[in-house]
Amino acid sequence: MAHVLSTGSGVVLELIRSGAATTRTDLIEELGWSRITLARRLDELLAASIIVIAGQRDSQGGRPAEHFAVNKDAGLLLGIDVGGSHTRVGVTDLVSTVLIEDEADIGLADGPEDIFKWAIQVFDHLLLQLGKTRADVRGVGVGVPGPVDATTGRLASPQINAEWQGILVKDYFPDDFTAVFAVDRDVNIVAIGESRLGWPEYRDITVLKLGLGIGCGLVLDGQIYRGARGGAGDFAHFSRGGDEPCTCGRQGCLEAIASGYYIRRELIARGYPVRTSADIVALAARGNKDALELLTAAGAEIGDALVDVVGILNPAVVVLGGNLSQAGEPFVGAIRRALLAKSRDFSGQGLIVASSRLGQKAGVLGASLIAQDALFEADRISRLTRQTAR
Repeated sequence: MAHVLSTGSGVVLELIRSGAATTRTDLIEELGWSRITLARRLDELLAASIIVIAGQRDSQGGRPAEHFAVNKDAGLLLGIDVGGSHTRVGVTDLVSTVLIEDEADIGLADGPEDIFKWAIQVFDHLLLQLGKTRADVRGVGVGVPGPVDATTGRLASPQINAEWQGILVKDYFPDDFTAVFAVDRDVNIVAIGESRLGWPEYRDITVLKLGLGIGCGLVLDGQIYRGARGGAGDFAHFSRGGDEPCTCGRQGCLEAIASGYYIRRELIARGYPVRTSADIVALAARGNKDALELLTAAGAEIGDALVDVVGILNPAVVVLGGNLSQAGEPFVGAIRRALLAKSRDFSGQGLIVASSRLGQKAGVLGASLIAQDALFEADRISRLTRQTAR
């Protein structure tokens, strides 16, 4: 489908959403348009209830300038962060402020049918609490622990659980969910949330999601980097040697020797009834020596493997998220020490290695943000407002 003209209302909305220009004067300076053209596009956005006049700002003389903002109350966004053993869901407004959320120990192994059936039931309950219905939902964002084909939106190969292979998430939702859908790797939605809301002052960030599995998201020059088909950041399967079996079917991958899957397997072999990554963290919080020993060793392996990532990408920040990062210094500190000890002088200079600023909300916030991006995509908005104006 051909792109709309570069003078469409979607272009105006992008500037307002980003905060780059929110007054008529600022928008004209950014776009180089005539006042008449801008006025038409703003009128289209206002008539469609996509933006509102949010107030006035002081100006340097004369009448105060009108300040435009996204109409955050014009609908709702749903976010789903599917993990290896834990899933979080949340309802946000149209600027991704979390209004209500829930979670459960249900994850990848339960399969898409059970996951999305549960999520829809929870969403209906949460919407009821807010006095809303499915008709108020404008977008649904989903993060899944496996590759997503960026060209089709289908889950790609390989998936740890074959039930997820090739699925289209929208197919699991009833027809009365008329919202736009956006799907990405779980670690990518975490990276998007951390980049835009957690660490907005940095434009180059490497984000790890550390739960049962290991995920790596890359933010380069302020944008999530997915690669040619969505497979960038396959850090979990860096070859580390050895013959430990990996979830990918090979041996010696980082995930085979340093993930929550590995730690869980070792703890079960030692007689501990652990099932989820949160169970591992709970053991560590109680001072369990076996859990602390395994977390520290895994952290050192992860930090060592990160040396090459940092050397190639030179990020300003390495953000550590996911349930295992809640174990704190025994795990996070081990990653930091191993990485900083072996990083090259230049790439390691000033490098920040820190836990997530968004904590457990990172995935739901990131899922809401990708839903917001899909809902407000410039061409989509330009076509929508032109049809409304006719």
